[in-house]
Amino acid sequence: MLTRVRNASSARHEKVLVPASNLKARIAEVLKAEGFIQDFVLHKDESHQGAITILLKYGPDREPAISDIKRVSKPGLRRYVATGQIPRVLNGMGIAILSTSKGVLVDREARKQKVGGELICTVW
Repeated sequence: MLTRVRNASSARHEKVLVPASNLKARIAEVLKAEGFIQDFVLHKDESHQGAITILLKYGPDREPAISDIKRVSKPGLRRYVATGQIPRVLNGMGIAILSTSKGVLVDREARKQKVGGELICTVW
């Protein structure tokens, strides 16, 4: 999902279609709440997995809202962080997305709730 969004944003596409899952839907909610994407639509089919259409956001000169998005925790090497180890992305200009016991949270909210978890990605 992250690679598709990164590639579509750099190619200046209006929207991108990704296969759906609960985690991807929660990540899309966080990206929308933080202002990195315009909106997303969840398509559910009985016969298929479903899909998520993500509408990308651009500035006035058509510069993308997402400069870069990087996967941190990978299937081969999971990265878990405690509350005190949650990174600040570009001194607070970017966000880190974590999967915690309280759901998928942005770094600021995880610090406030004093929970750690799996560091999924960083966005700026």
